[in-house]
Amino acid sequence: MKKPLVQLMSRVQGLQAIVFTDREGVPLIKACTESAPEHALRGSFLATVGMAMSQGNKLGLGKCNKMVSSYGNYQVVSFNRHPLTITLVASSTANTGMILNLEEDLTTISQSLRSVVETS
Repeated sequence: MKKPLVQLMSRVQGLQAIVFTDREGVPLIKACTESAPEHALRGSFLATVGMAMSQGNKLGLGKCNKMVSSYGNYQVVSFNRHPLTITLVASSTANTGMILNLEEDLTTISQSLRSVVETS
């Protein structure tokens, strides 16, 4: 399962990590480059991303399907594929549109993981 993630990462310059987590932020599968920020791959960070998406659902604008956060040197793009969260970490100079275009491919990969999470 990791090989398709590495292939997707190679399609976007500056994309440093793709992580699939359960609703508690526990990493199920991840692929990352050596330059990926270590703190962004920790369970506590990933759980916070999931919680932020949950809070977004409470804004009254409908379900929060994706979230883009921009920081000084990084950007974080997350997709809500309940019960999974897909988190992508990239440099701040990476093309956000190209990262968002990976959504369909990532959703396909998440289908097999979803069945594992739903049964546990």
